[in-house]
Amino acid sequence: MKLISTIIRFAKIFHENHFQIFLVGGAVRDYLRGSENFDYDFATNATPQDVMRIFRSVIPVGIDHGTVIVLFEKNQFEVTTFRSEAKYSDNRHPDKVNFVKSIEEDLKRRDFTINAFAYDIINKKLIDNYNGKEDLEKKLIRAIGNPNERFKEDALRMLRACRFASQLNFIIEDNTLSAIQDLSKNINNISAERIRDELIKMMISQKPSIGLEYIRISGLMQYILPELLNCYEVVQNRFHKYDVYYHSIYTCDAAPSDNYIIRFAALFHDIAKPQTKREKDEAEDENSFYNHEVIGARIAYRILKRFKFKNEDTKKISHLIKHHMFYYTKEWTDGAVRRFIRNVDLENLDDLFTLREADRAGNGMKQGIPIVYHKFKERINKILEIDSAFKIKDLDINGNTIMEKLKLKPGPIIGEILNYLLELVLDDPEINKNETLLNKAIEYYKKKENYSFEIYGETPENLGEF
Repeated sequence: MKLISTIIRFAKIFHENHFQIFLVGGAVRDYLRGSENFDYDFATNATPQDVMRIFRSVIPVGIDHGTVIVLFEKNQFEVTTFRSEAKYSDNRHPDKVNFVKSIEEDLKRRDFTINAFAYDIINKKLIDNYNGKEDLEKKLIRAIGNPNERFKEDALRMLRACRFASQLNFIIEDNTLSAIQDLSKNINNISAERIRDELIKMMISQKPSIGLEYIRISGLMQYILPELLNCYEVVQNRFHKYDVYYHSIYTCDAAPSDNYIIRFAALFHDIAKPQTKREKDEAEDENSFYNHEVIGARIAYRILKRFKFKNEDTKKISHLIKHHMFYYTKEWTDGAVRRFIRNVDLENLDDLFTLREADRAGNGMKQGIPIVYHKFKERINKILEIDSAFKIKDLDINGNTIMEKLKLKPGPIIGEILNYLLELVLDDPEINKNETLLNKAIEYYKKKENYSFEIYGETPENLGEF
C-alpha cells in the first residue's frame, strides 16, 4: 500500500493524543484485493473539533456530519468521527447524525459488506464484522443486514451496487438485487448530480456494460436512462451481431476507460435508432436508421443536460455523436477532407476516430481497424502538414478589413462574405493571402449587389468605387 509510512505517522499522532484511528472503506477493500487505491479515508473517535486542535491544516468540509479533510505531508486525508445515522425520511439524507464511541457501531451504517472493513493501523488488525473478506473471495456485492433497509436509507446505494459490479467485475447477491428491483423507483428521490457522479465513475471502470446491465435488469434504467432502455431488442442489420442496446454498451466497453467523454459518446452514439428505424422492404433488404446521428446528438444533449454535466462535456459528447457516421473513400477531394476537418474540429479528430473504432468493435462482427481508416488518417495528416486554414479566424483577412474596403457596416453580410472566402480557401489553400481574399470579397459583393438591384430594376451607382 502506497504512503504506508505517512499513514503510520498520521495514525500515531491520533494515538499520542489518546484517540483511536482506523483506515476504512475502499482503501482496505482494494488492499485486500491486491489493487491500488489512492483515496484514504479514516474513522476516529475524535470529534472534528479535536482533529482541528491536533492538526494545523484542516478543512471542515462536512463538519455537521463529523467529516473534515486533514492536509498532512502534502496529502489530503478525509477523517470522519464514528457515527450512527437515524431515519432517512427522503431516501437521501439521515434525519439525524449521532456520534458514537466505537468503530463497531460506526461500521453498522455502511452500505455493503465489502466496504465495511476497518484496519487498525497501529495494532495491524483487520476488523471484518460482516464477512466482507469472504464476499471479496466470492466476488459478491451484498448489502449489510436487511438490503431493503439499506436502500431505503439512501436510494443512491442501489446505483452504487451496479457501479461496484462494473468497477470490481463482481456479481450482485440475489437478495440485494431483489431489493433494488423492489425499490428502484426510489432513485427518483436522488439528485441528478449524485446520479451523474455515479455514472461517471461507472464509465471509467474497466467494464461499464456489467453495471449498465444491472441497471437495466434491476429496473433502475427506466427512471435513469429510459432512452437507452428504448434501445433494448431494437434489431439492426446484418452488419451487427447485437441489438441497439447491447451494441451500445459493448461499444462503451471498447472505448478507452481513461476518457469518460468518449465512453458516454459511445454509450449514446446510436440512442436515436429506435426513433429513426425504418423496417426493411422489397427495395431495401435491411433495416435503416436515417439521420440517427443528428437526432441522437440532440437526445444525448438533453440527457446530459438533465444530469447537469458541464457545458463543455455536453457539447463535446453531442458533437462526437453527430459526426460519428463518416464514410471516407479515396474519391474524396482535398477540399472534402478539409471540410471534414473543419466540421469535426481539429481538436476532436483523434477522439472521433477512437469512437468510430469502438463502434466497430462493439458490433460483434468485425475485428481490427480497416485499411481505409489508416489511409484517411494519413491523408488528414498530410493536409495538416501544409494547410492551416480550417476556420474563419484562420483566414488572412478579417471582417474589419472587409468593412473598411467595401464601406460596409457590421451585419450578416460580413459573415456571409467570410464564409464564402473560407469555402474558396478550403478548395485552394494557396489563395489564403490578404490581397487575393480582398479581391475575391469585392468580386463576391459586386455580384451580390448586381443581383439585388436587378431584381428591383435598378443599377447601383457606388460599385465602381471598388
